Amino acid sequence: MTEISSELTKKLSAAVEKMPGFSKSVQRILEITRDINCKPKELVTVLENDPVMTIKLLRILNSAYYSFPNPISTVHHCVVCLGINTIKNMALSFATVGVLPTHNDAGFDIQNYLMHSLTTAGLARMLCQKYDNGATDPSDCHIAGLLHDFGKVVFAQFMPAEFKEALTLSRENNTSLHIAEEQIIGADHSIVGAMLAEKWQLSKSLSSTIRQHHGEISPQNTMLSCLFVANLISNKLSLGDSGNAVVEEMPPGLVKRFGGNIDEIIANLGDISKVVIEAESYANVNKEVNT
Repeated sequence: MTEISSELTKKLSAAVEKMPGFSKSVQRILEITRDINCKPKELVTVLENDPVMTIKLLRILNSAYYSFPNPISTVHHCVVCLGINTIKNMALSFATVGVLPTHNDAGFDIQNYLMHSLTTAGLARMLCQKYDNGATDPSDCHIAGLLHDFGKVVFAQFMPAEFKEALTLSRENNTSLHIAEEQIIGADHSIVGAMLAEKWQLSKSLSSTIRQHHGEISPQNTMLSCLFVANLISNKLSLGDSGNAVVEEMPPGLVKRFGGNIDEIIANLGDISKVVIEAESYANVNKEVNT
């Protein structure tokens, strides 16, 4: 990874600081759930005092994606059905989707970016469920997938001229966007994304995963491995568009870890249409509730 100057670090930090923070309720949810012994009642109380978050949770849980036999009508029922960690990560998903800008001067397509991020999130969770031994929580892989490219949003919003030039360079030279960003900006979106995760006080493992997702991938790191492969699948199948013109190669270590190349992994996963339905549900619920 390229070393960046103190001057560029200050510039990137200034851009990250301009990104909006989370609501008080989401901050409180993150605070409560840092304690593995936290009581469900505390989480329920916070959610019940945030009507917008409650509406989003209930709409998702009563959508075609989950298909529960009976309607979910209370926050308490949400927590009972899915557990504290899943509800925490759903709330975090809504919060991050909610801070996406509606416009940027770089010409970066936010809706296509959102679909890429949401499908990568679902695929990362799916890969963890299928290929991990249970040591890693699949919902943590989901959040890594959701946030892995958020540095692009920072670039598009607060460094639009440079980012637009990087997008053009990637497309015209058929080179990976993170390489084009390094050439034009001096740093890629993974660095800025990790800085943003730290600003939002997310876990160290998550910020580290975001920072490393275009670096050397250790097959033993489940979250990082699942994110890398999920990102490849989303790009290869054109599930949304993150602005990257290139589908990267699978490192040999990951081919061994997942038992095949990217086409074989896709075949082994089977029907991934539910991942797309889930992504559309999150995007639509956020749009409906916020308009």
